[in-house]
Amino acid sequence: MGYLIAVAFPPLLAPVLYRVLHDRPSAMETFDKFVYLAVPILVGWQVLPHAWEEQNALLILALTCGVILPIVIERGFQSVADETDNLAIAAGLSGLALHALLEGAALIPGSPPPDTPLVAAIILHRIPMSLVIWWLIFPRFGTKKAATGIGFLVLATLAGYSLGSEFLSGLEGDGAALYQAFVSGSLIHVVFHQGRHDHDHSIDNHHRHHG
Repeated sequence: MGYLIAVAFPPLLAPVLYRVLHDRPSAMETFDKFVYLAVPILVGWQVLPHAWEEQNALLILALTCGVILPIVIERGFQSVADETDNLAIAAGLSGLALHALLEGAALIPGSPPPDTPLVAAIILHRIPMSLVIWWLIFPRFGTKKAATGIGFLVLATLAGYSLGSEFLSGLEGDGAALYQAFVSGSLIHVVFHQGRHDHDHSIDNHHRHHG
């Protein structure tokens, strides 16, 4: 239970850390650059080890499609560009929630118990992951929906812990892995395509978010 609390708590720091950074424009600009680096790393964390272990090139293809497909849709149908990004955010969040389910299941006490390095790794990547969620949702939809996104991640972790590894073993198949790869690619698209527009740190934009 201690491991579960330790893993579930870091996402709740996201709004506090974001606010601290946002009140310091130079720090926020640095953080924006960090997000552009962190998201590909987080995606690699989720997709590449499984692709290497299974020697499954389809995972890389699914990831690539997740990046490219929204671009194709937006260029073909300009009127749905914003909706495409919103859908990509929702899909990306669902993929992160699926990942959180599996992580929650991995924390169940057993024989052997969860490794401390595994728990530490989960905690460390939860902080940037949660900040990325807030970074994507808050400027576009506001505090309530951003908090809902963070809460969704925490609830998925608790659900994974409650349901158990046996129940969730079916989520570790090729289909789930391909889905996670695809929606991870869509997150990369949103961060690099729409993130630059949502995170304009001009004076007007600052007042728009806090006015």
